[in-house]
Amino acid sequence: MKANMDRRQFLSLSGIALAGLGLAGCGSSSSSSSSDSGSGDATKGSVYFLNFKPEVDEEWQSLAKKYTEKTGVEVKVVTAASDTYEQKLQSEISKSSAPTLFQVNGPTGLANWKDYCMDLTGTKILGELSNDALKLEADGKVCAIDYVEEDYGIIYNKELLTKAGYSGDDIKDFASLKKVADDIQARKAELGVEGAFTSAGMDSSSNWRFTTHLANLPIHYEFKDENEEDTDAIKGTYLPEYKQIFDLYLTDSTCDASQVASKTGDDAVNEFLNGKAVFYQNGTWAYKDIAALGDDKIGMIPIYIGATGEDKQGMCSGGENYWCVNSQASADDQAATLEFLYWVVTDDEATTAIAENMGLTMPFKSAKEISNPLAKIAKEYVEKGYEAVSWDFVHIPSEEWKKNLSSALVAYAAGGSWDDVKTAFVEGWATEKAASK
Repeated sequence: MKANMDRRQFLSLSGIALAGLGLAGCGSSSSSSSSDSGSGDATKGSVYFLNFKPEVDEEWQSLAKKYTEKTGVEVKVVTAASDTYEQKLQSEISKSSAPTLFQVNGPTGLANWKDYCMDLTGTKILGELSNDALKLEADGKVCAIDYVEEDYGIIYNKELLTKAGYSGDDIKDFASLKKVADDIQARKAELGVEGAFTSAGMDSSSNWRFTTHLANLPIHYEFKDENEEDTDAIKGTYLPEYKQIFDLYLTDSTCDASQVASKTGDDAVNEFLNGKAVFYQNGTWAYKDIAALGDDKIGMIPIYIGATGEDKQGMCSGGENYWCVNSQASADDQAATLEFLYWVVTDDEATTAIAENMGLTMPFKSAKEISNPLAKIAKEYVEKGYEAVSWDFVHIPSEEWKKNLSSALVAYAAGGSWDDVKTAFVEGWATEKAASK
């Protein structure tokens, strides 16, 4: 997600607002129920895909065009701008020409949108899923299917790290990461860089890296300790560790901490591409942005925060891009949408385009192996027995929680109190979870 809820940031639609729509649960439809073998006629319907991933808009437009040329079925792809997906979905879903295919980011997103999700039980697309755990259910029905698995960590420039006298193997935990980063920062003039890390930009195109992806680490380790998958009241047990990694990003950076409020995702990309920084927190989706550096220069290590046992930790691996077919669409449009999805995950031309042009790992039986070196590194960690960190941030209660955390982090970077970050993290979680009930 770029991810980058930019890519990866979903707002919560309140339960009150949904209740006011007076809709039934997952599987209901404004017309007769439709599936691959249902009453709908795919050749008479059309597809409207509201896409969440701006970085692959061009590729989806190309696939849609090819499908229309092959079948005569109209496929429209609309891609929401960065950080606007949920607002766009809310504005489009009530139209007569609403999206027939949209996305949710996981259990929290499904809770908000399940009334618009067709039951996918028995469909061909569900039968192609390679991991049964990658479906989302509500009320005993399959409402959404994860269509892309991604990984993130700390990407690094191998050439610059070697120039500094280190390799990725020298970094096994937070202590060793800090030692290397501090040394690079102290010798930045000698090494010809502006900082160990790219700027920790907190504008909307970049703040998700810290309010969602970095925040996943303290959430994950607390869930692991408590043996739970979600909670209405997070304790913030690992906020000291969250603080020390964020502090490292601020102190060993290409810019002063007071500047992060205005720094963008593009700033971080350009700093990394131009050799101004050695480390860059991001994920497999960012490969397209940095590919010009050359695969031989790109490495990735896990994000270390100082948790016990993190030397056995792999990348943060998971998905937050779940396809949902609009239960309120006509039977013909539902049938057309299901046929389009089946083609996307089984057709040789389509699966090749997704793997090679989009660079996405899809969890379907006919998916092609991707050449993305960052994905290969993540896979190597798993093969060596390292434990992947699950994407527990999908349980973040709302976009409001992220916004408040972002504001607190910006204030902290400018010299404010970490106590405000703790308040936004812990009290904000409880408040937003309660509001979602």
